[in-house]
Amino acid sequence: MDNSFIGKKSASAGGWGALKSCGKRLLQTGMPISGARTMLKANQPDGFDCPGCAWGDPEHGSSFEFCENGVKAVAWEATEKRASPAFFAANTVSELRRLSDYELELHGRLTHPMRYDRVTDKYLPVEWADAFAEIGSILSSLPSPDEAEFYTSGRASNEAAYLYQLFVRLYGTNNFPDCSNMCHEASGVALRQAIGVGKGTVLLEDFEHADAIFVVGQNPGTNHPRMLGDLRRAAIRGARVVVFNPVREKGLERFSDPQDKIEMIRGGSTEIASHYFQPKLGGDMAAFRGMAKAVFAADRQAIASGAPSVLDHVFLAEHCEGFELYREAVEATSWEEIESQSGLGRADIKKAADVYLNAEKVICTWAMGVTQHRHSVETIREIASFMFLRGNVGKPGAGLCPVRGHSNVQGDRTVGINEQPPAAFLDALEAEFGVPMPRRHGHNVLAAIGAMLDGSAKAFIGLGGNFARATPDSAFVEQALSKLKLTVNIATKPNHSHLMPGEVSYILPCLGRTEIELSGDGRSQLISVEDSMSMVHGSTGINKPASPHLLSEVAIIAGIAAATIGSDVVDWKALSGNYDLIRDRIEATIPGFHKYNERLRKPRGFHLRNAAAHREWNTDSGKAAFSSGKLPEETVHQRASRNAGQFALQTFRSHDQYNTTVYGLDDRYRGVYGERNVVFVNPADLADLNAAAGDRVDIVGHHDDGIERIAQNFRFVPYDIPRGSAAGYYPELNVLVPLSSFGDQSDTPTSKSVTVSFRKRAA
Repeated sequence: MDNSFIGKKSASAGGWGALKSCGKRLLQTGMPISGARTMLKANQPDGFDCPGCAWGDPEHGSSFEFCENGVKAVAWEATEKRASPAFFAANTVSELRRLSDYELELHGRLTHPMRYDRVTDKYLPVEWADAFAEIGSILSSLPSPDEAEFYTSGRASNEAAYLYQLFVRLYGTNNFPDCSNMCHEASGVALRQAIGVGKGTVLLEDFEHADAIFVVGQNPGTNHPRMLGDLRRAAIRGARVVVFNPVREKGLERFSDPQDKIEMIRGGSTEIASHYFQPKLGGDMAAFRGMAKAVFAADRQAIASGAPSVLDHVFLAEHCEGFELYREAVEATSWEEIESQSGLGRADIKKAADVYLNAEKVICTWAMGVTQHRHSVETIREIASFMFLRGNVGKPGAGLCPVRGHSNVQGDRTVGINEQPPAAFLDALEAEFGVPMPRRHGHNVLAAIGAMLDGSAKAFIGLGGNFARATPDSAFVEQALSKLKLTVNIATKPNHSHLMPGEVSYILPCLGRTEIELSGDGRSQLISVEDSMSMVHGSTGINKPASPHLLSEVAIIAGIAAATIGSDVVDWKALSGNYDLIRDRIEATIPGFHKYNERLRKPRGFHLRNAAAHREWNTDSGKAAFSSGKLPEETVHQRASRNAGQFALQTFRSHDQYNTTVYGLDDRYRGVYGERNVVFVNPADLADLNAAAGDRVDIVGHHDDGIERIAQNFRFVPYDIPRGSAAGYYPELNVLVPLSSFGDQSDTPTSKSVTVSFRKRAA
């Protein structure tokens, strides 16, 4: 047994531990002084948008809003290390595959466009013009445009994403597998059904006025740390913060704000959660139904005693449909079923409901702990229905708030990255550009992988991201990419997707968010992004590019487009030389972007109007829609409990990680150091397994497709997590997530809903 990798957990999120971690990361990347100077320009009107997350920026922000993950993201991008042609000359692709994700990206920024040479098994430098010409030739030669897949990461700007979708649609397909498909697709689907728009309804200022904030299935301390500052301020002024999360997360318990000098000097911290409930995996829908049941019971009691109803009947009558059917469904659901599915007792659920009943203004915010289950769409419909009961949508200090991950994942969808584009958008494109657009729906991520595996897809272009490591069933995805005629990855650093080359394979290096882009007349280019609160703001790089051979994402897309379909319809060179022209086209084709260039240049940018926030419902009925479905027949923890020795597993990030990017090997909030192949389980479950902390096991997946899935050589970590549950890091555990297990209506992989068992390894 070796448990030397398990150490002391941080007493709170943030604080001196965050500062030390930032210093360590700046030193590791070789940029301590320039990195600090760069960070002072993060999220500032005359600087760049932090690539770390999609949390909103305060209108009355300080000169430097500290965020540990932001420092790590900027240091990771602005590193002094370089993955030059010499690096690729010294290593074959087969040798590079043996490196971990962390080790591979430590080699630094890509400097030259590279083409894979199958004879030597190495990437060789190539001229940009030659790369564009061959990529264009292969795409043009495909029998059908639908044989190509065009992936988008949430790091792409609005300008790059719009140009990308325009090129691909002019090419002739709607094949847009997108990072949204793997995270918040369920939020978009459910919210469009419930309130008529697939986005959250709150502004950052609403957190200043909420009486209660329900935080469900998310870990802001690791995934979007700036949110902790807003939760801390809410807690200090007396707002209740109610957490539903199977795992005890330090950032949701206590936070020490590095900007609070007194708190830092005294070594203090602020309690965040007033109530912390640990449902079992997949139990959130039942928990919210239980709270609704408690609210209805309180309403009956109030009326019986002669007191006013606790429901907002004016809102329900004027703005909602399906209320009575929802009430019937809730009343028909037994407490026994609610407790079994949620893993929570009736008393705890009633405590949470009491917070809701005693608050005039409530925000509910959630992330991938909610969205990566089979029944995620129905869970979010249940959340929305619960919030309707007291009119907590469409008023200040209240609303629905899905928290996106990457910095522009919401903006990419807004400007057209959608495999199922609305007809109105296609109509607008046709009117603007004078040519027909493809109308058939395209491929999302799972459909794209299926098409690669069955041979109907022949080409893949990835605009950022690390497709091979972000997707489920890792072995199958590697096989899928390697079968293709063409693979192209637009990236800032080498990653494992680049090491699964097709017949022809390119790595095309692009500028990062922090780097200066120049227009055709030598002016600094401005890009834009949209955060989780629908705020669109500008970003201007301030650092010298890592290499003179880099091009912007926009320039790379324009180069491929011109080589593939020509410039008769669109002058790609002109658009790539002046992003104002791209924004003019966005303004002409997408509602809400009037005076785009003018408003973008104002401090903090502008807000894209959300009709539901104004109680205007773009649903079929014209009203907010309750959902009256039954609870799922079985959740993942119920399924696992029926089979001896099986556990319900969720994948999540370590604290030294953002999406598939691994900054370091520590997870200090969970007390893990220098190790990523770990699995967290309840101490009592460890005892039942006759195991101890540090014991090595293989994790065996259990799915009904007959495919063997094993994650090898992991170590147990005892943790405060419900009995029968387990958790571990992705992408290492993505091998256990089946391609054939996905959310109803969303097609999102069920990464929080995996059934596994453990097999001990020999000492």
